[in-house]
Amino acid sequence: MSAPWSDDTELFALMRTQLFPAVVGDILDTMGYLHQFLTPTIRPLKSDMVVVGRAMPVLESDCYAASEPQGRGPLSRQPFGLLFEALDDLKPGEVYLTAGGSPNYALWGGLMTARARHLKAAGAVLGGWSRDTNEVLATGFPVFSYGGYAQDQGARGKIVDFRVTVELHGVRVAPGDLVFGDLDGVLVIPRAAEEEAIRRALEKASTENRVREAIERGMGAAEAYRTFGVL
Repeated sequence: MSAPWSDDTELFALMRTQLFPAVVGDILDTMGYLHQFLTPTIRPLKSDMVVVGRAMPVLESDCYAASEPQGRGPLSRQPFGLLFEALDDLKPGEVYLTAGGSPNYALWGGLMTARARHLKAAGAVLGGWSRDTNEVLATGFPVFSYGGYAQDQGARGKIVDFRVTVELHGVRVAPGDLVFGDLDGVLVIPRAAEEEAIRRALEKASTENRVREAIERGMGAAEAYRTFGVL
């Protein structure tokens, strides 16, 4: 059976209009993918933000100066490390997703948002703080983080690699995995599982709509579960 979408544009639109992370997460549980939600410390900057796109993982590391002339590595003398290269490499529909480093500085800000929007990226999911919150909110660009914190990463952190598999909050994220987030959390859908997971989630969402209608007409919860198998 062919998928009910022909490309990522159609897939992302389908997910936005007919699905939500919770229902896809339920399906992943039944498929044996039990640890796909990032921890709820990562929240949207605005409650109605939704992020849907392909992961572009970015690896952050702590540092203790913007430039360290005595360092042995090529990034020691490069402020921000590979941040600008990573940001400029974003493709349409991708989500800039950071892992690594300590939660002591902001990983995202207003100018990064401007660049990502120009590149038609889908959003940013950060294993830490973001800043320039009012500026970001004014754009409507989906940013998920620990919240607002102005302290800059310039003298504190560097990007050391990107488009590599990372681990964030115990969830492995590979380049190209689906990232789906809303107010209830951010879900990582492994690429190998996405077609089955999305197809089954669409079926479950349709069933849940029928359950909701039945409950609103007076059906009890136990009967609804016996009848439809979901609740």
